[in-house]
Amino acid sequence: MLARLKAITRTISKFTSARRFEFASWVGLGVIAAALQLSPAARAGELSRVVAWGDISYDLTNDVTQGGKPVAGIAAGDFHSLALQRNGSIVAWGDDQFGQSELPSILSQKVVKIAAGNVHNVALLGNGTVVAWGGSSDLYGTYGQDAVPAGLQKVKAIAAGAVHSLALKRDGTVVAWGYDGYGQCNVPPGLSGVTAIAGGMFHSLALKKDGTVVAWGGNAHGESSVPVGLNHVLAIAAGGYHSLALKKDGTVVSWGTYGLVQCDVPAGLSNVVAIATGDYHSVALRRDGSIVAWGLNPVGQCNVPAGLKNVKAISARGSHTMVLTSVGK
Repeated sequence: MLARLKAITRTISKFTSARRFEFASWVGLGVIAAALQLSPAARAGELSRVVAWGDISYDLTNDVTQGGKPVAGIAAGDFHSLALQRNGSIVAWGDDQFGQSELPSILSQKVVKIAAGNVHNVALLGNGTVVAWGGSSDLYGTYGQDAVPAGLQKVKAIAAGAVHSLALKRDGTVVAWGYDGYGQCNVPPGLSGVTAIAGGMFHSLALKKDGTVVAWGGNAHGESSVPVGLNHVLAIAAGGYHSLALKKDGTVVSWGTYGLVQCDVPAGLSNVVAIATGDYHSVALRRDGSIVAWGLNPVGQCNVPAGLKNVKAISARGSHTMVLTSVGK
């Protein structure tokens, strides 16, 4: 963790300006998977635009316009980004020093969901199997976050932590692999009935079909201490050392990272339909397509661009935020 914090400090001191990029394409969109996929509010034929801000020090505009194909999802890594096109192909751009922006040949098969960790990615194929790449060695060492367990199949959702990966199977059980120094890959025995998963820096979350949340792994900052009585949860997100839950009434609950502002949910925040978390900031998408962001803001990751509206999907990791908007025909 000390190495990680030093790396963040170096990054913040080196890069102090924010930029944004735009990706125009024709979009027909589907299902929310908190912070990674798209809102069902989007309609076929809408023109979409990807916008990013915060620490995008590795040219995140690179190659994003190639192809101009319909977009179906987005995922933010630490210094790289992914876009899932509606034809099941992926565009990756940004930092590539650990191979995270190099697409493996097996991705010629249709991809239905994507997730991005610090320097690795996970993709769910249409046949229920999983592919992962990048990050076989990074500042933490070699931990196998890209080594999908042999025989893993019948998967319906995926998530990526900083240096670990998660898969939710169709039977409601969870499989995890990669760095396990804080127990983030030790799925609680008997965990079942899971409908959504999320991976943080060193912790993992699972949302159960009864609307409750289960957390495991690192808890030095309270990130795995789910508030007593939390229920009626619709979506979850795991940040660096904090966690978010979106309730069915459109409000947001946060816990972890004691004393830091990423857990100070703005007063009166309501009508939220999706949530996302970076290392030290949080993002909410409201029903009207507007964005609210809060938390540490040294490189502008909470500075929502003026005039941004009609947002259909959000994603965040590290110190950058990205969204997909609809701009009409």
